[in-house]
Amino acid sequence: MTVFPLFWFLFSTISSTLPTQANTFPPCNETEKHALLRFKHALFDPGNRLSSWSAHDDCCEWKGVRCHNITGRVIELHLNNPCFSCHKFALGGKVSPALLQLEFLNYLDLSYNEFGGAPIPSFLGSIRSLTYLDLHEASFGGLIPPQLGNLSNLHYLILGGSYYSSNSEKEPPSLYVENLHWISHLSSLEFLRMFQVDLHKEVHWVELTSMLSSLSKLVLFDCKLDNMSPSLKYVNFTSLTFLVVVSNHFIHEIPNWLCNLNTSLLHLYLWSNQLTGQIPECLGQFKRLESLCLDDNFFDGPIPSSLGNLSSLAYLDISGNRLNGTLPSSLWLLPNLVYLDIGKNSFVGTVSEAHLKKLSKLKILDMSSTSLIFKVKPNWVPPFQLEYLSMSSCHLGPNFPTWLQTQTSLWYLNISNSGIIGVAPTWLWKWASRINELTDLSNNQISGNLSGVWLNNTSMYLNSNCFTGLLPKLSSNVIVLNMANNSFSGPISQFLCQKLNRTSQLEALDLSNNDLSGQLPQCWKSWPSLSHLNLGNNNLSGKIPNSIRSLISLKALHLRNNSFSGSIPSSLRDCTSLRLLDLSNNQLLGNIPDWIGELTALNALSLRSNKFIGEIPSHVCRLSSLIVLDLADNELFGIIPKCFNNFSLMVTKETPDELLVDLQYSDYEIHDESLVLMTVGRELEYKGILKYMRMIDLSSNNLSRLIPTELSELVGLLYLNMSYNHLMGSIPEKIGRMTSLLSLDLSTNRLLGEIPQSLAGLTFLNHLNLSNNQLWGRIPLSTQLQSFDASSYIDNAQLCGAPLKKNCTQDGESQSVDIIEENEESSEMPWFYISMGLGFNVGFWGVCGALIFKKKWRYAYFQFVYDMGEWVYVVVAIRLNWFQRLFAEAVAFKKKYMDSMKNLDVGMVKEKSANSLEIPLGPITRARAKRFKETLNALIRDAKVEEAHVFNSKEETKMVHIIKVNPDLDQEPRCF
Repeated sequence: MTVFPLFWFLFSTISSTLPTQANTFPPCNETEKHALLRFKHALFDPGNRLSSWSAHDDCCEWKGVRCHNITGRVIELHLNNPCFSCHKFALGGKVSPALLQLEFLNYLDLSYNEFGGAPIPSFLGSIRSLTYLDLHEASFGGLIPPQLGNLSNLHYLILGGSYYSSNSEKEPPSLYVENLHWISHLSSLEFLRMFQVDLHKEVHWVELTSMLSSLSKLVLFDCKLDNMSPSLKYVNFTSLTFLVVVSNHFIHEIPNWLCNLNTSLLHLYLWSNQLTGQIPECLGQFKRLESLCLDDNFFDGPIPSSLGNLSSLAYLDISGNRLNGTLPSSLWLLPNLVYLDIGKNSFVGTVSEAHLKKLSKLKILDMSSTSLIFKVKPNWVPPFQLEYLSMSSCHLGPNFPTWLQTQTSLWYLNISNSGIIGVAPTWLWKWASRINELTDLSNNQISGNLSGVWLNNTSMYLNSNCFTGLLPKLSSNVIVLNMANNSFSGPISQFLCQKLNRTSQLEALDLSNNDLSGQLPQCWKSWPSLSHLNLGNNNLSGKIPNSIRSLISLKALHLRNNSFSGSIPSSLRDCTSLRLLDLSNNQLLGNIPDWIGELTALNALSLRSNKFIGEIPSHVCRLSSLIVLDLADNELFGIIPKCFNNFSLMVTKETPDELLVDLQYSDYEIHDESLVLMTVGRELEYKGILKYMRMIDLSSNNLSRLIPTELSELVGLLYLNMSYNHLMGSIPEKIGRMTSLLSLDLSTNRLLGEIPQSLAGLTFLNHLNLSNNQLWGRIPLSTQLQSFDASSYIDNAQLCGAPLKKNCTQDGESQSVDIIEENEESSEMPWFYISMGLGFNVGFWGVCGALIFKKKWRYAYFQFVYDMGEWVYVVVAIRLNWFQRLFAEAVAFKKKYMDSMKNLDVGMVKEKSANSLEIPLGPITRARAKRFKETLNALIRDAKVEEAHVFNSKEETKMVHIIKVNPDLDQEPRCF
């Protein structure tokens, strides 16, 4: 025991006599220090990362600089951005040739910086000592200098990619090559990675890279390659263990040379290359292969049985192809398999517990979007512990899989649309609360009362099931919650005002299509992160609370199809991030507020089927990013603003790639927002294609005057509906400029004149309705306009030509009526005002002057005015009494009519105005139609109703609209 203390004493004594480590390293070379300072001065350093580079300090102590511990010469520069998601720390500017003075430099890393598209300096090819060069994601652009081929000592070369801000409007720079001949000179190269480098001009890239005998890892990602030399039989990749060629455009089969590679290959990634044909059997010869990734190609046929020979395989992904047939039995003999993804194919057959018994190491299993049947015994205990399971859109039901409760390590579970029917087991919710990330049970027929259930998952999808009861309680960890299309009931305030243990992180909440009731509470401050809120199709009522201004992150608000009343709260103007606002099908009233124009980020605004009055505010034209404007079925009046051409996304046919990207929310998938729109008489939900929608619907209002010619500038508009208004004048002559139109409805207005010839040029038009106007003349001849049914033109008395049966006289001449065009009217307006002013002055002084100077005339005039006043008073009193009697009789008719409707099995009778009723009917049988006609005609005759219209739709639903109730009318009523 005395030996160890003696040894320790001697070691301590010797150590104390040696120089310290700090004194061991020699100071840095002065020439190299000055070279590095010149290099620094040429750079742009917004994050002050090179602040330690001072002339007064040893350069070997500078941040990012490594020196040789004996010679003190600079050998490495680690200048990559340490925070690759932090743009402010990215170096920029110019790479100075002062680096040439670092004659022992062997390591240079400039990755994740921002050099603004500058070319890679050609002088780098003169730093012959380099063994490691990393310039990826540094925003270099242009031609890769072939001088890099002089770096014969280079072992690692990493190029390509742009570290650009996502908010940048510039096109990110890219690198390209004219040829790759220079790369064959890099005889020591072991690792080559090119990311988004344009290599399409080099058709012999396989042959050239295979000349690098030391190359062990080759990565070519998104390099625009279109040729993999499929006819080439042999290559010289003698050391290759890692081959990644992904996101290219080959459109041919896997080449022959791949089957003749050295069997030492460990990793093969060929995803997203548009490869075709069958997966070759020869892949089974790579016995050492650990990863095989062939997903997102066009492979067809069965899985080759030879893959069962890959006993070392741990990662297999063949998803997203066109593979079919049954799964080979050899697939289940891979004992080291950890990751298996065979989803999004056309496989058939049954997977049982016998197939899975040897996959004890399995952690990731994806069989989604196949036709496979997963059939196991209720008491089956799997040999594996999964972390990720996706079986959506394959057959897992009808019973809820009880074996899931044995999987205690799951963080992702997706069994949506898997045919599960019945009540959720009692253990489900406690077990599911341990799944930290995503749980998706949607699109099944799972039932159960969720009152009192506690949800803890980051993302939870229970939509499109049969759940009932009150809404469940929520953990503050939940970020996405979708419980739409169920039968939840009760007051929504109980859910929104629940107490949380800390601030909620909820970003997306969808409770649409349930039976929720009550008013919206004042608890919005509890949801500061909420950006997507959908409460549509419920039984909510009351006013939209002003406290909604607390949702400062709100991007999408859906409140459609409820019973909200009152006006749009002014506090909504504080939600400046709003991109989608849907308040349709409620009972909102008042004017459309002017401040709506302050929501400049808005892409879609739907206020249809409410009780809004007043004019369309011109401030709506400030919403330049609008792609959907739906104000239909209100009580708006006045003119259509001429400034609709400010909608910049409607005046172009282009759709920006980034459009509505801000409206997406994501967990493990990107979810697009949806919007229900009425197009061509049908309600359709637009989701993934919403960004391509361009629509204006102003129908069923009281708009008047002319159609603005400025509308013709909306060349990107797809749907335009201005029917059922009081629009006058002619159809704009330049309407043919709107070449993207798919649907145009101007029916039931007071339009007159001829149909513009330019309308014949709308070649994409598949729906047209100009009926119920005062148009005349020949319908322009074109393949498009004559393809529509005659109903598109009916009730225009003087309109003629195909497809109408009425022929035009004198080869298409029609009666001419003088119409003052808008431009002619405008040119005559100054003279009109001048003459009006002169006339007023002459008339005023002619009358007033005579009364001033003639006393007798003045007395006679005022006596006449007094007598007329007495007469007007008597007439008004008599007429007022007459109108009161008329109104009482009209009310009596409505009561008698609505009592009679109770026996006719009709829907809710809607009073459109003081003398107007609207009755929706379901599908009509002959007997019911006859009984309805007899009753309605009797009522019409008794009450002397002036008009009654029946509207038919393709769904065989009927609408009876009774207008102008007038008991004192003498003329014979018109019945249907």
